[in-house]
Amino acid sequence: MADRSKRTVRDLRRGNRSSILRHLYFEGPLSRQELARDTGLSTGSISNVVAELIGDGVVEEAGSVESDGGRPRVMLKVAPRHGFVIGVDVGETGVRVTLFDLALTELSSTERPLADSGHDVSLVVRLILEGLAAVLEDSQADPAHVLGVGIGVPGIVEQGTGGAGAVVHGQTIDWDAVPLGALLAEGTDLPLHIDNGAKTLGQAELWFGAGRGARSAVIALLGSGVGACVVAEGKPYRGASSSAGEWGHTTLQVGGRLCRCGSRGCLEAYVGAEALIDRWGADAPAGVSEETAIAALVAAAEAGDRTAVELLDETAEYLGAGIADLVNLFNPERIVLAGWTGLMIGPRLLPAVREATAAYALRHPCAQTSIELGLLGPDAVTVGAATLPLARFLDAGGRAPAPAPRPEEHAEPNRPGRSLSGTSA
Repeated sequence: MADRSKRTVRDLRRGNRSSILRHLYFEGPLSRQELARDTGLSTGSISNVVAELIGDGVVEEAGSVESDGGRPRVMLKVAPRHGFVIGVDVGETGVRVTLFDLALTELSSTERPLADSGHDVSLVVRLILEGLAAVLEDSQADPAHVLGVGIGVPGIVEQGTGGAGAVVHGQTIDWDAVPLGALLAEGTDLPLHIDNGAKTLGQAELWFGAGRGARSAVIALLGSGVGACVVAEGKPYRGASSSAGEWGHTTLQVGGRLCRCGSRGCLEAYVGAEALIDRWGADAPAGVSEETAIAALVAAAEAGDRTAVELLDETAEYLGAGIADLVNLFNPERIVLAGWTGLMIGPRLLPAVREATAAYALRHPCAQTSIELGLLGPDAVTVGAATLPLARFLDAGGRAPAPAPRPEEHAEPNRPGRSLSGTSA
C-alpha cells in the first residue's frame, strides 16, 4: 500500500512539472502568479515546482514587470539552451538535418541531395548519420545535451520499442518493412523518434503555425507527393496501425492516372508536384529540380500562358474535390495547405480551391471549415520532426526520459551522439 501511495505522489509531481513546463513553453514568459491562475495549481505547488525547474536549469528568469501596487513580478521562461533537438526531413529529393535549441531557433543545418540513387536505404541512412555529425560539429553542441533526433519519412511508420524499433513501409519509394530505427541506431547513440513526414509537418503547424488553437483540423502536405495529418481533439490521429492520413492515396477518379503507389486515380496522381510536371508535358522545363519546375509553372500561369493557366485551374478543382472529402469525412474546423508545393501554388489557387470545395462538400460542414495556407514555410517537416523529442521532454516534466531498449549495436567509435571521450549521450 505504501508503494502505491509513493507512486501516486511521484506521478502527481511529474504531472505538475509537465503542466507548468508546457504552459511556460507555449504561453511564456509568465509569472508565478499567472501560472497559478492558468493551471489551477496552488501557489505553494507552483513555488515548489518552479524552484525545482530552475534548479535543474530547465527554466530561467526573464526579467520582471510592475504589478499593481506590489513588488515587481518575476517572469519565467523555458531556458532555450538547456538542451538541443535535431529534426530530419527525409524528402523526395534530399535529406535535410537541422539542430535547434529548445526555442526551436535554428543553430545549424545541412541538406544532402539524394541525386539519382533515389531512396536507397543504405544511402538514406548514411546521409542522415553524416548530417547528424555535420550539425553537431558546426554548432559545437555537446551531444550529451541533445534530447533526441526526430525524423520525418515518407510512408507508414510502425512504431516498435522506442525509436530504434521503428519500421517504415514506404510504398511510393519501394521501402517494404525497412527497419530504419535499428539501422540508424547502429550509427548513433542519440535517442531516435521516427514518424511520417506529413504528421511531423502537422505537428509543427499545430504547435506554431496555422493550425494553432484548433481542436479538429487537417494539415495537408503537398510536395512531390501528397499526405495529411488529421488532428482530433488537439492531437494527430493515427488510426489502428499509424497509417491514417494517407490522403494522397484516396481515389479521385476510378481507373484514372497511374500513381506512384501502383494504383490508379489517386489524388496524388493529379496534384502532387511530380504529377503536375508530368501533366504539364512538353512545356515543362527539362533537367531541373521539381521546385524549379513548379516555380516555372506558376510563373507561366502568371504570365498568361494558356496551358499553364488551364493546368492550374484544373488542379484547383481536383484539390477542392479532395478537400471536400476531408470536410465530409472529418468535419474539421480548419484545413491547412502546407508543404513546399502547396505553398508555391497555394497563393494563386486558394480562392478557386475554396470555391471548388464548396461545390463538392456538404454545405453545412463546409460552412464551418476554413481553408488556409501554412505559416511555417517549406522546412516545416524538419521543425515538426524536432518537436518529437521536444514533446517527450515536455511530457517528462523537463527530465530526460529513460532510454528505450535498443538493438545490439555494431557502431564505430566516436559516432554521432558519442563524445570524443567515448561517453555515451
